[in-house]
Parts: sequence; C-alpha cells; structure tokens
Amino acid sequence: MHPPLTLHRHPMCAEVIEAFQKCHAEHPVGKFFGNCTDLKVQLDRCFRQEKAVKRKANFEQSKKLKENLLAQRKETAGQS
Repeated sequence: MHPPLTLHRHPMCAEVIEAFQKCHAEHPVGKFFGNCTDLKVQLDRCFRQEKAVKRKANFEQSKKLKENLLAQRKETAGQS
C-alpha cells in the first residue's frame, strides 16, 4: 500500500508516479496480474528515499529549535 499519489506532495517521485498511473490506465486488468509491479517497486523505493530526506531535514530543524530554546532558557535564567 502506498500513500495518495499526488504530485504536489511527492515532487521527488513525480516521474515514477506518472509512469505508475499511466501503467494502471493502460493495463486496467493487467495491473492485477503484475504488469505494473516493477513500477510499484520503484515507487516504494522512491517514497522511502523521500521519507529519509524529509526525516533528516526535520531532525536538523528540531536540533536548531532545541538549541534556540536552550539559549532562551539560559538567557531567561540569567536575567532572574
């Protein structure tokens, strides 16, 4: 199972999504018998890579926010 295939939410995987959707449109019955399986595997890999990139960016952002919060706490504690 994959997340909704909206291009604006998955810009890194746009080409694979379009190819996968085209395969499903061209093979309405064959998609149930493995005609689009290779594209599905590519799509899953792309989603995993995209998630790893987003996870890393979120982690870096959280480190910066934590550092700012600690700096503000030290500043506030120093003023009291």
